[in-house]
Amino acid sequence: MFKRTHNCGELTDRDIGKEVALSGWINTWRDHGGVVFIDLRDREGITQIVFNPDSNKDLHKESRKLRTEYVISVKGKVGSRPEGTVNTKLKTGKIEVVVSDMDILNTSATPPFEITDDAKISEEIKLTYRYLDLRRPAMQKNLRIRHKTVKAIRDFLDSRGFLEVETPILTKSTPEGARDYLVPSRLNAGKFYALPQSPQLFKQILMVSGCEKYFQIAKCFRDEDLRADRQPEFTQLDMEMSFVDEEGIYGVCEELMKYVFGEVAGVTLKTPFPRLTYSEAMSRFGTDKPDMRFGMELKALKDIFKGSGFKVFESAINEGGGIFGMNAKGMAVASRKELDDITRFAQDNGAKGLAWIKFTEKGAESPIAKFFEKERIDKLANILRCETGDLALMVADKTKIAEETMGALRLHIARLKNIELRKGFAFAWIVDFPLLKYNEEEKRWESEHHPFTSCKDEDMELLEREPQKARAKAYDLIVNGIELGSGSIRIHRRDLQEKIFKAIGISKEESLSRFGFLLKAFTYGAPPHGGVAFGLDRWLTLFTNSDTIRDVIAFPKTQKGICPLSDAPSEVDQRQLKELNLRLTKVQTQ
Repeated sequence: MFKRTHNCGELTDRDIGKEVALSGWINTWRDHGGVVFIDLRDREGITQIVFNPDSNKDLHKESRKLRTEYVISVKGKVGSRPEGTVNTKLKTGKIEVVVSDMDILNTSATPPFEITDDAKISEEIKLTYRYLDLRRPAMQKNLRIRHKTVKAIRDFLDSRGFLEVETPILTKSTPEGARDYLVPSRLNAGKFYALPQSPQLFKQILMVSGCEKYFQIAKCFRDEDLRADRQPEFTQLDMEMSFVDEEGIYGVCEELMKYVFGEVAGVTLKTPFPRLTYSEAMSRFGTDKPDMRFGMELKALKDIFKGSGFKVFESAINEGGGIFGMNAKGMAVASRKELDDITRFAQDNGAKGLAWIKFTEKGAESPIAKFFEKERIDKLANILRCETGDLALMVADKTKIAEETMGALRLHIARLKNIELRKGFAFAWIVDFPLLKYNEEEKRWESEHHPFTSCKDEDMELLEREPQKARAKAYDLIVNGIELGSGSIRIHRRDLQEKIFKAIGISKEESLSRFGFLLKAFTYGAPPHGGVAFGLDRWLTLFTNSDTIRDVIAFPKTQKGICPLSDAPSEVDQRQLKELNLRLTKVQTQ
């Protein structure tokens, strides 16, 4: 192998006449009138190399044996490409290297797919041959962006006095929502470690320890059903600060976003970010993570249709629900089939049905228009700002169902209308979340975020008499319809923590068993503290325009939690099980 003098992406016409050595993979092989042209690829780019029989017949003969993805090293002289063959799309497009010597470092079997960005590859094949998939330029770019993002995060937080501290991967099982991944202990028979769902308890312990400003690029593990934006193991930026309130958290995080987006994406963000209360986000957008790059906001319509006599609307109102609608601008031209498809979408997202009214030159057109006098229709048009050519869409149901259905429908209509959602970043803080939510199945209250979240000071008295009204000192940072991060001001006093445990049905004995070490730490001068965790993988989909976090993780799992590359999870032999004091038993599932 020759010592490389340059990479395959840096030679230009300034290097003409130089003797160089390159190494890489054969990207393409072409024979033009006896002269062999090869595009040699490494991580940095592509350089065209040339084997000319007039210069070296033996070497030219060897070059005809080469195939794509062979690994070679070459020596040669940099020359100008012939007139008319310059490739302006490449940095190296003005030059070529005429090869004088070559070393074949390794051969390659025929790849199962082309190493190109436009290759059509099933996800199963991509993940099985991930080492080939990662050779594609787009995937190489994603790895670079991930590296650059993490470096920018570390640079910023270091400049602000944060300490990077690693917390344990093998820890205690403290189930708080998703299932834990359990790891049996060989040295402590019958006992198990858990892989952390987050470093939550340890970062609070670090605040008690006087660390004051902590961060970690943390691996987290959750045994839950997967989808495009979930993986059994994922990475988050974890941050925690002492002696801070919500405003302090917002300020640091906005500075962080401004710095990282500038460094990685070349984007200048405008701060401070807008703030919406949870109830406002739900009523305007039907979700607590709204995409605010376009309009089509929801409007409450209950007052318009109260007393109308229309059975579907009246039923929802009488049962304490609501009616929400939006203006699908310019969609009065939708066919009946298209409207039926939209209705099915609403039903698939929880609604019993969908009401619609077209505003045409002939007036309001709808199967339900006959149930309403002109005055109500005019009020509807005024609130939704409907003009001729617009389509009003409405759902009447329990308030939460109606809001969430309309929120999903809002995004669906945006896609149908081909609204450009690939450009720009619309940030907002969602604040004033409910502290608790009611679990209908278990007939008890549980934490909206997690049980270590502080209650608003003015709402503490509501915990016992009206827990549904108590608000949390919690906040989410959303961007383009994605929850980028979530956090809260934590409870730092033992008496208040025990009060929250009691409110969500955790007995004193259970709280000591699961969280005793945290409660004990709180008795030794725990400072007020709060923090936030950002999903790094989701963050990277913004920078790479990826539809799934699997494209920004080097070695992801499938939606069934399987790694086709390594065939994990796999069976283990009986000797290993015996060492762990385990025996497998088949369980009948229903």
